[in-house]
Amino acid sequence: MVILGIETSCDETSSAILKDGKILSNIVCSQLEHSKYGGVVPEIASKNHEKLIFHIVKKSINDASINIKDVDAISVTYGPGLVGSLLVGLNFAKGLSIGLNVPLIGINHLEGHLVSNYINKPNIKFPYLCLLVSGGHTQIVMVKKHNYKMLSQTVDDAAGEAFDKGAIILGLKYPGGPEIEKKALNGKIGKYKFPIPNVKSNQYYYSFSGLKTSLLYKVKSLTNKELIEDVNDIAASYQEAIIDTLFSKLKLVLVNNPVKSISVVGGVSINKRFRFKAKKFQQDNNVMIMFPENEFCTDNAAMIAMAGYYKYNANDFSELDIIPLPRETLN
Repeated sequence: MVILGIETSCDETSSAILKDGKILSNIVCSQLEHSKYGGVVPEIASKNHEKLIFHIVKKSINDASINIKDVDAISVTYGPGLVGSLLVGLNFAKGLSIGLNVPLIGINHLEGHLVSNYINKPNIKFPYLCLLVSGGHTQIVMVKKHNYKMLSQTVDDAAGEAFDKGAIILGLKYPGGPEIEKKALNGKIGKYKFPIPNVKSNQYYYSFSGLKTSLLYKVKSLTNKELIEDVNDIAASYQEAIIDTLFSKLKLVLVNNPVKSISVVGGVSINKRFRFKAKKFQQDNNVMIMFPENEFCTDNAAMIAMAGYYKYNANDFSELDIIPLPRETLN
């Protein structure tokens, strides 16, 4: 059984081929021009998807050494994400579904991330906790055989947004995560103190807006010379605060929801300092932490194809009137 996956929720145009549960190809084209704007411009993103999607899908098919007629179903992201970008992928998938006379499978982008660890670890044991930490989402989910229960989420910015906005405050490029990580390598952790935010309404919930504001006030208190001299130390301290916040809430959730393993997914999980501290968290809490391969952490169609694979086996198909849901949550 062959699944063609399509992902266009933000600024990556991606297509993948999955056959009998194994990824044969995964093509991802990132739109680098957004860096000069300090963030993704929705209109530019959707226009680029229109230009790229045919070529990306074709390349994924060619790289998998299959024929388009071998495809048994089309799996595509319908939300959450940028509405224009979602429309491009969804409409392209609908056209292929009609043309090939194969089922259409709409995939929640968040569920795609949740199953990304299955690509290389098909025998994950349930139940487990999943920390989804990306540019737009920060959540902790209890996973029981493809049934999901949200235990924690952010009340404002996601961790990835905290990195991006922090980078802007420090005068660094977009995307901010890699830029702050680079500066932090040569910085002194703890030279500057930033708070670990708490949410009074729910101890499990995340908040990063106060952390970002704390950084802004700190930078404003420095002269340009001081900022230039200390940017590495500030970046290291700010990064540490974000990572410590992530693990502090995960610790609270784990205490009251004991499991033997934790899956960490999403683009922020690539951060090397995060992974270093994950090893200590693993040892301290007697739990196994799993990460997908790096190429499956950021937005990609392989995870969308994998999610489609499970839905295909459950005969869970979508109608052609499915619409993009830019604010879709995890059901």
